Amino acid sequence: MDLQILSTALLDAYLEKTPRDLLQRFSALEDAEISTPEFSFYTSVASVFSSKIEGECMELDSYVKHKKYGLSFQPDYTKKIDDLYTAYIFAQNNVLNEANTKVAHQHLSKHLITADWQGQYRNQNMYVTTDDGKIEYVAAEPHEVKNEVSYFFSDVETLLNRNLSLQEVFYFSAMIHLVFVKIHPWADGNGRSARLLEKWFMAEKLGAKAWFLQSEKMYYNNHQTYYVNLRRLGLEYSQLDYSKALPFLLMLPNTLNHQ
Repeated sequence: MDLQILSTALLDAYLEKTPRDLLQRFSALEDAEISTPEFSFYTSVASVFSSKIEGECMELDSYVKHKKYGLSFQPDYTKKIDDLYTAYIFAQNNVLNEANTKVAHQHLSKHLITADWQGQYRNQNMYVTTDDGKIEYVAAEPHEVKNEVSYFFSDVETLLNRNLSLQEVFYFSAMIHLVFVKIHPWADGNGRSARLLEKWFMAEKLGAKAWFLQSEKMYYNNHQTYYVNLRRLGLEYSQLDYSKALPFLLMLPNTLNHQ
């Protein structure tokens, strides 16, 4: 497969390790009874838990009461999750491409960064640090970002136009998540965007059931493992070793074991 940045090196090993009943489990996904045309429960799950990975403190029960029943909270408690919810709804109603990804980022980063950086690629160095200030990852250099993102979306377009098996869709969805977060193209909102892109690609290939998959919740509930698997590839973007990515890639199909 002629891809520029999304690695296929682990695909055979991945196919051997994915659950044999993946199709059965995926086909069984359905929307929650609590959902209405105006309120999506699983979009709330995705928005809350993707935000909790980034340190937000909102609980799902409180957010459902806020979003479905109009229960009021302090704005600071809900606004970032509301923004991410809006981005998910936008993705559910628009095709996946670079232009729409920028619009989705504008939605989800409304209360993360200033307006001039919403939907715009960064031009500064980017580091991921631990809580005590130690550098744990050095992202793509500013002059690399535009080209790396161009390669990324070229590969996404190629994959969207290819016939893929269910297992291959899961593989590339997780690889899209991983590669995007490693490029780290935004000033903020990279993790939220990567998890959205993972599910967005899956929905483009497999249909609306993909939005019912509680991957963000699974990543949060296993967030220590999630971060360990992200770190396996290396400290610097230029030296990433994607041969070590299999544990991360296998987390997505394992979501179906938790759901």
